[in-house]
Amino acid sequence: MIESRGAELSPVVHIIDDDEALRSSLVFLLQTVGIAGLHYPDARSFLDEFDPTEPAVVIVDVRMPGMSGFELQEELVRRRYPGPLIFCSAHGDVSMSVRAMQHGAVDFLMKPYDPQDLLDSVQRQVNIAGPAFAVERSRAEVAQKVARLTPREREVLSGVIAGLPSQVIATTLGVSVKTVDVHRANIRGKTDVESLGVLVRDVLLHAISLDDPS
Repeated sequence: MIESRGAELSPVVHIIDDDEALRSSLVFLLQTVGIAGLHYPDARSFLDEFDPTEPAVVIVDVRMPGMSGFELQEELVRRRYPGPLIFCSAHGDVSMSVRAMQHGAVDFLMKPYDPQDLLDSVQRQVNIAGPAFAVERSRAEVAQKVARLTPREREVLSGVIAGLPSQVIATTLGVSVKTVDVHRANIRGKTDVESLGVLVRDVLLHAISLDDPS
């Protein structure tokens, strides 16, 4: 179900389509420009086998047995998967294209498509995929750090992010300034940051929610 890769360039391209001949032809087409392709007969096989941390571009059909391309798109959005998504369909129309793009797809190509059009689209997204995955890795690392904190430590961090001094945070939380300072020290230790300023910057940069850092 997955094409053997061997030596390859990265990012890779995941091809999800129930047409085996089309999948094989796409793998060959991508190889002509030095891009590795992995292919799957359905969305569930892809979800079971792909590496979500590996930089990649996804090409998916709309209509497939089991989970549809749109349902796969919804699942990848739920998982915060950063890979660019390209739809290819023989049954597409304007409304389907609009739906796909509104939910984050980067392109919607009609079958039979011009091979060069597909290659152009894929190559544009390959250049974008690497940085997109790097940003998501950074966001996930910050979220993991924040997730280590207790609810009270997150409340203190929220005050720090708001620019409040320890005295104001203490009054707001009904604790002593010394307790707030202990929490601040614990936050630095648990998140392994040089300073709370660095943590505040990263939390704001990645829009991490202190209520649900995942």
